[in-house]
Amino acid sequence: MNIQQSFKDEENRPCLYLVPTPIGNLEDMTYRAVRILTEVDVVLAEDTRMTAKLFNHYQIKTPLKSFHDHSSNQRVDEIIQKILSGQKIALVSDAGMPLINDPGHPLVQEALKNNIPVIALPGANAALTALIASGLPATTFTYYGFYPRNKNDRQELLQFIKTQKETALFYESPYRITQMLQSFKSDYSPNAQVVIARELTKRFEEYLRGTVDEVLTHVKEQGIKGECVVLLEGLDDDPKKDQDPLLTLSISDHVKQLIEQEKIKPNAAIKKVAKIRQLPRSQVYNSYHNID
Repeated sequence: MNIQQSFKDEENRPCLYLVPTPIGNLEDMTYRAVRILTEVDVVLAEDTRMTAKLFNHYQIKTPLKSFHDHSSNQRVDEIIQKILSGQKIALVSDAGMPLINDPGHPLVQEALKNNIPVIALPGANAALTALIASGLPATTFTYYGFYPRNKNDRQELLQFIKTQKETALFYESPYRITQMLQSFKSDYSPNAQVVIARELTKRFEEYLRGTVDEVLTHVKEQGIKGECVVLLEGLDDDPKKDQDPLLTLSISDHVKQLIEQEKIKPNAAIKKVAKIRQLPRSQVYNSYHNID
C-alpha cells in the first residue's frame, strides 16, 4: 500500500509532475501549470518543438528533453535516477492531459515503484470539454480512445457499447469520420444521437449535433476538417429507437427513398433494399415496379 500526501511530499522531496497543456488556445494554461513548469529542473515533452512554442509564449526557460512512445526502458530508468538524486521533473503532452493517448505510463509506474510522488495538475482535455457541451448525458460515460480501424473490431466494440447504455467518447481523424459514421449506422443505430466536436478551443471550433443519419449526410456533403472528438449516445431499451425509419416505409417507398437520398440507380437501390430487409431481390423488384 502507498499513501501519497501531495502537497506535503512536494515540499520535502523530488516529485514527478504531470502537467496538462492547452489543446489549441494558449490562454487555457493555468497559473499553477506555468509556475510548476518554471520551477522544475527539467520538462519532458513528446515533441520538444511543439512545447517550445508554449514555453516561448509564457517565457519559460526550463530545459526541455524528449520523451515519447519509443523511449526505452533505459531512458525511463535514467529519468527515475535523476528524480531520486534530487531533481524535480515534469511531463507534458503536446496538447491536453499527459498519458491520455500519449506516452508516460511506464514512467509513472516506475516512479510509484520507487516511492516517488506523482502529482497530476488539472487542465485542458478535449474529450471532457466536448462531453460537457455536447448535450449528451454526462452522468456516466466511457472514453474509448481512437476508433478501431479493423471492421471486426469496430463491430465487436459497438455491440459492447450497446449493452452499456452510456455516452461513448472517441478521438478520430477527419479522414476516417465518414467510415466511422457509416459503421455507427449499420452496426449501432441510424437514429442514435451523435456529436462531433472539432477544432476545440480554436478559431474554427464547431459542434455537429444530430442523428447518425443526419450527421453522416452533412459530412458527406460538406466534408470535415480538424481534430475531432466524437460522442455517441447510449441506446435505451426502446427497440423502435434502434430501427431504421426507412423500414417503416413500404418496400416501394423504401427503394424510392434510397434512390433520392443516395443518388443511386433503381437496380442498385433494389439490391440494397433486398439485402437490408433480407428479402428476395425479385420480390423487391416486383414491389417497386408494381408487378403482381
